[in-house]
Amino acid sequence: MNPQELFPLHILQRAGRRLLALTGLLAVLALVFGPPASAAVQAPHSATGKTYVIGTDTTFAPFEFRQGGELVGIDMDLLRAIAEKQGFKVEIQSLGFDAALQALQSDQVDGVIAGMSITDERRQVFDFSEPYFDSGVQMAVAETNTDISSYEDLKGKTVAVKRGSEGEAFAKSIAGKYGFTVKPLDQSATMYDDVKAGNSVAVFDDYPVLAYGIAQNNGLKAVTEKERGSSYGFAVNKGNNPELVQAFNTGLAELKASGEYQQILDKYLAAPESAGKSTFWELLTQSLPALLKGLVLTLFATGLSIVIALILGVGFGFLKVSRRVWLRGIATAYVAIFRGTPLLVQAFFFYFGLPQLTGRPMDVLTAGVLTLSLNAGAYMTEIVRGGVQSVDPGQMEASRSLGLGYFKSMQKVVIPQAVKIMTPSFINQFVITLKDSSLLAVIGFAELTYQGQQIYASNFRTGETLLIVAALYFVVITVLIKLSNILDKRFNK
Repeated sequence: MNPQELFPLHILQRAGRRLLALTGLLAVLALVFGPPASAAVQAPHSATGKTYVIGTDTTFAPFEFRQGGELVGIDMDLLRAIAEKQGFKVEIQSLGFDAALQALQSDQVDGVIAGMSITDERRQVFDFSEPYFDSGVQMAVAETNTDISSYEDLKGKTVAVKRGSEGEAFAKSIAGKYGFTVKPLDQSATMYDDVKAGNSVAVFDDYPVLAYGIAQNNGLKAVTEKERGSSYGFAVNKGNNPELVQAFNTGLAELKASGEYQQILDKYLAAPESAGKSTFWELLTQSLPALLKGLVLTLFATGLSIVIALILGVGFGFLKVSRRVWLRGIATAYVAIFRGTPLLVQAFFFYFGLPQLTGRPMDVLTAGVLTLSLNAGAYMTEIVRGGVQSVDPGQMEASRSLGLGYFKSMQKVVIPQAVKIMTPSFINQFVITLKDSSLLAVIGFAELTYQGQQIYASNFRTGETLLIVAALYFVVITVLIKLSNILDKRFNK
């Protein structure tokens, strides 16, 4: 059959004109309302005027370390100079290398700069800037060690490395060949102390870090030439904050072109002068302001946590002695969870895990107080339960026989006696919580122990610094115990 018999020519022409008109209309609408094809890959928004939270290490001099209470170093100077030139602001959180990476992955920080080597494995998780420093690795031993001078001497020995560093990667790459064991540690200062204590015979570390430490009398000496390593980069979560990476790259190029980049490197790397060792009293004078700042934060966080824990303990404690099974079950579950898991795991969960689950970041003070209060509250729950149940049941029976109701009997007879029984345990729990606050240093909570770590990370006088920190804890805890005992005698006599 001829197609024109089904569709006359004039109908086909009219349909063709309408189709062309419709196509033209769609093209106009696409131009007006639709983005061009090139817009599918949009340039990142500008970083200008924004404020970014940047995580960093605590113990990686000369890239980041404390000097006069201020965080300085190659990474810090580069970051601040780039931020100033590119018009954005940075808030720096000194967390430690592992904690900084966890904070980045949980969106607690926007980026990390911490002498971080650019590797293929890390590229799968993070987006990196252009390299800002080409590193290398050296081996060092204790100053008094005359037995180890080459890799061949390491057979059957243990060497220390910093976890996640270029030194760890290099040491593991040759460990099988030379027959030594690799021990990863979390801080450079801890790693050096491990060698000086004889637990490890050598250390593999990035050469500028090692050179700076030796110049600061860290008690080591380099015994090998520098091995070629990888490059350091600034990192953000993959697909996040592309404008920040672009601003970093642009600023880095400008610093190199102006010569300011080389000036920053020379400031920390150009033949560092050997530092004369100060006396203990000079160390005490220099360290005390930072340590007292940490002590104030320790007392504040502990005091707030104890108040919250007391409220939780009283509430759940009475639930545990309730006559209703389901109320006792709620209190028992709470106590079982927070007494049955380590405090450190709880701190990691609240600061790193919970933000990943909820999508909402949590500041380190909130996470620290939440950890301490919930943990202490579980123990106080058992203190309250034990105190109430330790009162002779005959007291309640006698009160009820005199016509007082259950709640009135608890208020007037049982609780006053239980408080006297519970007070020493409450004081003890307060002291325990104060000491437990030192564990929060691992999430960057700037309490007393954290401040001590910051100090010995730059001067490598670990033993003396920790002695000062321990003395401050001892004095404060002793005073608090004395005051608590005075109050106990006054109100419970």
